[in-house]
Amino acid sequence: GRRILAEDPDSPGSLGIAISEALEDAFAHDDTKYSIGSVVNHVLLHQTVNGLEARKLMMEKADAYPDIIVGCIGGGSNFAGLYLPFVKDKIDGTKPDLRIINVEPASCPTMTKGPYTWDYGDVAGLAPIILMNTLGHTFIPSPIHAGGLRYHGMAPIICHLHKLGLVEARAEHQMATFEAGVTFARTEGIISAPEPNHAIKVVIDEALKCRESGESKTILLAHSGHGHFDMAAYDAYLSGKLEDYEYPEEKVKEALAH
Repeated sequence: GRRILAEDPDSPGSLGIAISEALEDAFAHDDTKYSIGSVVNHVLLHQTVNGLEARKLMMEKADAYPDIIVGCIGGGSNFAGLYLPFVKDKIDGTKPDLRIINVEPASCPTMTKGPYTWDYGDVAGLAPIILMNTLGHTFIPSPIHAGGLRYHGMAPIICHLHKLGLVEARAEHQMATFEAGVTFARTEGIISAPEPNHAIKVVIDEALKCRESGESKTILLAHSGHGHFDMAAYDAYLSGKLEDYEYPEEKVKEALAH
């Protein structure tokens, strides 16, 4: 942290910096262990309890199977936990037309702009290198970005599935996602966190496409959290204080050069 602030006193920080700090603390104390809560494969597999339950409920209670599964991604554990129990049907040919859409912020476009390569999971390079889509481990998210989903890398399982063409990736600007969140709150009575608003935006887009084409599709949404602790972000949006920001490809190349 001190080194980062010495180089840039206005740095807003990053998850990569926080991971480095946590690792340094664990290395310095024999009685301390470090465990990460996203990105790595065992965390995603643990989260599949959500997907297994969703699959069971949809098939047994709703008598339906999703045509499209949509969720937001930052490190990947939340959404992959939902769709991994379904993606096997696409792999074995049972449901070849199933679409799985990973949605990320345009200000942190790991999947849509980051190359698929080896990179560290933290700023200091203390964590193991991982084969993943990455914006570079020195990536610092824009302070303009109001929500989470700001990690420089992505879960290796998600990246591999994307490389194989089994899942899609889409980036959305934050103004449109907050608009979708307000629509969701007014229609469903749920104030969504800024993160799942990204997925809600895509769900609305896909539903409108169905309206235009006259198709009937089942869309499964991974809704990862309420926005009760994010009212300041909604206030900033409704007050006109937020703006869109698209992370430039030049900065991706610059970060990966370090």
